[in-house]
Amino acid sequence: MENQRVAVVTGAARGIGAATATRLARDGFAVAVLDLDEAACEAVADAIRAEGGTALGLGVDVTDAEQVESGVARVADELGPPVVLVNNAGIIRDNLIFKMTEGDWDAVMAVHLKGAFLMTRACQAHMTAQKYGRIVNLSSSSAQGNRGQANYSAAKAGLQGFTKTLAIELGRFGVTANAVAPGFIQTDMTAATAERIGVPFEEFLAHAASQVPVQRVGQPEDIAATIAFLVSQEAGFVSGQVIYVAGGPLD
Repeated sequence: MENQRVAVVTGAARGIGAATATRLARDGFAVAVLDLDEAACEAVADAIRAEGGTALGLGVDVTDAEQVESGVARVADELGPPVVLVNNAGIIRDNLIFKMTEGDWDAVMAVHLKGAFLMTRACQAHMTAQKYGRIVNLSSSSAQGNRGQANYSAAKAGLQGFTKTLAIELGRFGVTANAVAPGFIQTDMTAATAERIGVPFEEFLAHAASQVPVQRVGQPEDIAATIAFLVSQEAGFVSGQVIYVAGGPLD
C-alpha cells in the first residue's frame, strides 16, 4: 500500500507482541515481526498476511547491535522507514535476591534495557528523518516492586525513565514516546511463573483475577488496544507517559 506506515514490534512471536503486531496490521500498518525465533515470527507474519495485511518476519537478537542494525535496515528496505516501534521483547529470570545469579541479572537487563536502547537508536534515525514517530516501551506493574523479581522490576522501572527521556529528546522531531505497564496478563510467561512456583495455571489465574478490581486477568489484546491508541496519529499530544493497564488502580 502506498504511504503505508511501518511498525516494528519486538518479542512479537507470541503473547503481547503477537497480539500487538496483529492489531497494528488490522489498523493498517505494515508490520515487522521481530523475535529470536525467525520461524515463529514468520508464523505470525503469515497469519497477518492471511488476513490481507502486510508483514515481515525477522529473527533478531535485540541485545546484538549488529543484528539490530541489519534487521532495521532490512525493514526499511523491504517495508519502508519504520516510524512506529514497540519495544516488547522481554524475559524473566525470577528468583529471590539471595538466590539470583549475576547471569540472571545481566540477561534480564540486556534484553529489556539494552534491547530497547539498541532498537530505539536504530529506528529513531528513520523517525527523525520523517519528522514523525511513535515509540512504546513495555514496562510492567512489577516496576513498583515484586517479590522474586529484583532484576525484572529494576529493568521495567528503568524503561520508564528511558521513555521519559526519549519524549524530551525526540519531541521536537514529531516523535512521541510512552510506556505501557501491564498488570497480570495471561501469557506463556505467566504460565511459566505458575510452573516455577508449582501452582496449576488455572488456579494461578483464578487467584490473580480475585486480586483485580475488574475480577479478571488481562489478555494480550487488552495491551495491544492501548498500544494501538498510543501509536495512532491522534495520540500526538500524549508523550512521556506511563499507562498502567492492570484492571484497576495500583498502590
